[in-house]
Amino acid sequence: MHGGPLFRMQPFSSVPARLLIAPQDLRTADATNAADIYGGRFLFSGHLVETQGKSPFELKAVHEDWQRELHSFGWLRDLRAADSQIARQNARALVEDWIKYSGRWHEIGWEAGVVTRRILSWLAHSPFILQDGDHDFYRSFVKSLARQVRFLRQTINETDDGVERLHAALAIASACISMAGQGRFARQSIRRLEHELNRQILPDGGHISRNPRALIDILADLLPVRQAFVAQGLEMPPAMLQSVDRMMPLLRFFRHGDGALAHFNGMGSTPGDLVATILAYDDARGAPPVNAPHSGYQRLSGGSSVVLLDTGPAPVLSVSGDAHAGCLSLEFSSATNRIVVNCGVSPKSNPLWRKVSRSTAAHSTATIEDTSSSRFLSEKPFGHLLGAPILSGPVNVPVEREDDRAGSRISASHDGYAAEFRVLHKRDVSLSADGTVLDGLDTFSAIGNVDPEHGFAIRFHLHPSLRTSLIRGGSAVLLVCRDGEAWEFEAPGSEIVLEESIYLSDVYGHRKSEQIVVAGALLATPSVGWQFRKTATAKLSRRGTSDFDDVGELPLEE
Repeated sequence: MHGGPLFRMQPFSSVPARLLIAPQDLRTADATNAADIYGGRFLFSGHLVETQGKSPFELKAVHEDWQRELHSFGWLRDLRAADSQIARQNARALVEDWIKYSGRWHEIGWEAGVVTRRILSWLAHSPFILQDGDHDFYRSFVKSLARQVRFLRQTINETDDGVERLHAALAIASACISMAGQGRFARQSIRRLEHELNRQILPDGGHISRNPRALIDILADLLPVRQAFVAQGLEMPPAMLQSVDRMMPLLRFFRHGDGALAHFNGMGSTPGDLVATILAYDDARGAPPVNAPHSGYQRLSGGSSVVLLDTGPAPVLSVSGDAHAGCLSLEFSSATNRIVVNCGVSPKSNPLWRKVSRSTAAHSTATIEDTSSSRFLSEKPFGHLLGAPILSGPVNVPVEREDDRAGSRISASHDGYAAEFRVLHKRDVSLSADGTVLDGLDTFSAIGNVDPEHGFAIRFHLHPSLRTSLIRGGSAVLLVCRDGEAWEFEAPGSEIVLEESIYLSDVYGHRKSEQIVVAGALLATPSVGWQFRKTATAKLSRRGTSDFDDVGELPLEE
């Protein structure tokens, strides 16, 4: 109701006199895109659209994701990077087109999330857009911006809970301190931003959705707003300072040796340039924490090895739309080599891949009867309105940790399979102090009558850059990294199988990979011990690069 026809019929005459400041855009720009945009070629979300001389905002029946990216105006950073008079005129013309064709209403262009991104983009690039523009355009631009802010202010409570609502609060606060004469609106927006930060950022720095990607997205917008407060000489809200101080260490917590973040609960490929930019604002730059109890994660490190373990229950329903059924899944890396991974998130907006990526089988943990440890709301018939949040999943996930000179050990269990299979899954993981041995024990404890036909499968998804082979008569697996480093996997007393897998989070698309699978019957094999042991160190050539060929598979076709 707040953003519908009644909003569009309301008279609007409150136009700020001027813009005071432009918050910085931390995201990386690509100036080469400016020529394509000038030529009427818009490549967004994997879809190329040629406008044939028309304004892109006149086009109909184009893919919805393409339209969202178009109406979000994030591509203004590419035009600004070109730093030319033509690019500036083109940006101004496209903004004028949007105001003309979509300034009153557009089904996708006025979605709350799209409005949020557009407000932040227009503010950040306003000096570029407004330079050399006349007074009429300046007034039209500021009036449209103020109208969008009012829309967001009226609809923020109807936005999806979690990151989208926090981003909306950030956009409103950013606009109110960037535009003149906001007065009480600025004070209200700062209070709302503080409320959302206090509610959504956990004491250990994680986000209530348990998605590591949320940290990147929030910090990318929160840091410029913080800098705008400083530039304006305004008092910094305590929640803003505390949230940044908490999130920065946890961002380091999720990083592997190659700089990529672990694939838990909606995290896909890592935007390395953006993460590096964000971390440049970290004044402390200390070692990452080893324990994130509120977010539900543990980190083991020894030598050059890192193990990250998901030890948290499913997030609350309202923010679980992107959460995964990956409780007790782990990721393992050595130096810059990713060894064990979760499949991650596909960049393609495809319901099938989304469903696959969220399943327990797409994670390096145990499944029972190929069933996920969490139950999701069906995409149909409610998916369009409600998404696919987690309806039920692990609730009790007790965790014990021990650290000593010999190494670190984590012991955790979850009850995600208790209701259906009457089994608790427990995982015990130990990493030696020198990082050369990773030991694990998966146990399946009956809490009732267990069907003797039911079986388990423990999966270790391998990074596609590894070369694998069964050795010692199939009782072990040899893993060779591209730099020559080698590891062996074994599970004494259990049959080991190498199966096909798929790595969804590669920046170049889906990639073929492999997975180690250890399977058995729940009653016959209640526990499985396994080990990764380093058997060879990296061998570098005289040029400082690996003599080992890059064995990564080519991207898969859709």
